[in-house]
Amino acid sequence: MEPKIEIKGFIDLSLVDWNGYVTCVIFLPKCNFRCPFCQNSELVLHPEKLKTIPLSKILDYIRDYKWGLDGVVITGGEPTIHRDLPNLCSIFKENNLKVKIDTNGSNPTMLKTLVEEKLIDYVALDVKAPLNPEKYSLATGINAEKIIEKIKESINFLIDSKFPHEFRTTIVPTIHTFEDIREICMEIKGCMKYVIQNFRPGETIDPKFENLNPPSIEELREFYEIAKKIIRNTKLRI
Repeated sequence: MEPKIEIKGFIDLSLVDWNGYVTCVIFLPKCNFRCPFCQNSELVLHPEKLKTIPLSKILDYIRDYKWGLDGVVITGGEPTIHRDLPNLCSIFKENNLKVKIDTNGSNPTMLKTLVEEKLIDYVALDVKAPLNPEKYSLATGINAEKIIEKIKESINFLIDSKFPHEFRTTIVPTIHTFEDIREICMEIKGCMKYVIQNFRPGETIDPKFENLNPPSIEELREFYEIAKKIIRNTKLRI
């Protein structure tokens, strides 16, 4: 049965969304966060304005070019808010593709289901800020008080289960400080990989961020050096 999920974006070939793999990328609509610096504003706020891409069209492409693809990355928006996500993942697994999920970690129940039923092969979880309500609310644009424990549950599940994963933080001026990154690293200590990545201005959910200057390379390296002292496998993604 075809999953009841509308696909709102598709990249047929990517070399950068899953390190070491050639993938295609699926974009699912809607999100339970409103991160002010998010660049997928239309996908999050007005997905109905975007054309829906038939899954059958994507599967035709995959079957035609499967010899050149290692896997599929499912991103958004927030994939785990869709109840039929396991069905979508199973379809890709049936086509002998590896599956990576990008998530904000707010739905540990769905995450555990995907892992335990062997429907995914890798998780990239965005740690938006130190895991306290004030900082997380600032970074996500919502009242994050009730969501913090769920994010901690997702983080601890991935670390404890040793399921292949990475945690990542986008460094945004006016939101993140050096001390924030130190706190995040202490909270996710034991993870397999931590990625520091740069904010990019553009069409953002909060217009105040559209023309905000991103951190300089020198500043990013300072964040990186702080993180690397705590988490050895820290990478800088510019």
